[in-house]
Amino acid sequence: MKNKIIIITGASSGIGKALALECDKLGAKLILAARNPDRLNELLPQFSGSDHLLVHTDVQKEKECENLIQNAVDKFGRIDILINNAGISMRALFAEVNLDVIRQLMDTNFWGTVYCSKFALPFLLQSKGTLVGISSVAGYKGLPGRTGYSASKFALNGFLEVIRIENLKTGLHVLTACPGFTTSNIRNVALSKDGSAQGETPLEENKLMSAEHVASEIIRAINKRKDRLIMTSQGKMTVCLNKFFPKFMDKMVYNHMAKEPNSPFK
Repeated sequence: MKNKIIIITGASSGIGKALALECDKLGAKLILAARNPDRLNELLPQFSGSDHLLVHTDVQKEKECENLIQNAVDKFGRIDILINNAGISMRALFAEVNLDVIRQLMDTNFWGTVYCSKFALPFLLQSKGTLVGISSVAGYKGLPGRTGYSASKFALNGFLEVIRIENLKTGLHVLTACPGFTTSNIRNVALSKDGSAQGETPLEENKLMSAEHVASEIIRAINKRKDRLIMTSQGKMTVCLNKFFPKFMDKMVYNHMAKEPNSPFK
């Protein structure tokens, strides 16, 4: 990672923040993007390096994604790694959810990755660099109560797979990274059926994978130029069993998710 030019979206908290801090320790030059500029600025004292660029970016907006990539190239002259980490979640039954909630999930989780990847691709091809998408096991197996989230991650997985295949002979590295449930703010700000923030997490956060652990696994996968990374044994088992026993896994996932506090279904 030393002297690599790395763009990270959603860098102000959670996995994005952990990635930023770890890449900084390893000597990378960072372009950090997030919707909240104040939270981005709070990161600055934690960096050992000083040659970083902070760009206020809402990845739902195509022009802001184009501006992010252009700012990176203007400052550093190239891009080695793009980590599409920005994302939001939701929890509500499809029968009850406002369609704007699903639209917002797709705009952030899917279209945000498409926009940034499109504008960064020419520079990543020049550097034979790495394109990363932070996905989820929810992109392999639908999670009840998370229609917009699963749909966006299924779309993301398909998008990244096509980009990987199209570039088999160009030297571009494409990584689809799927953490398990990770300690972060994503569930607190997850959208409810009317689009308001959920406000509290339904999970025991202290028992989840840490954002720092997830960041180290992603960095290791980038260095090894892995195509796919599923980080937990539960996730690997879910993906594997779903290939052969999808109906059984439907019931297993339903029962597991129904145990969440205040689950929207029982």
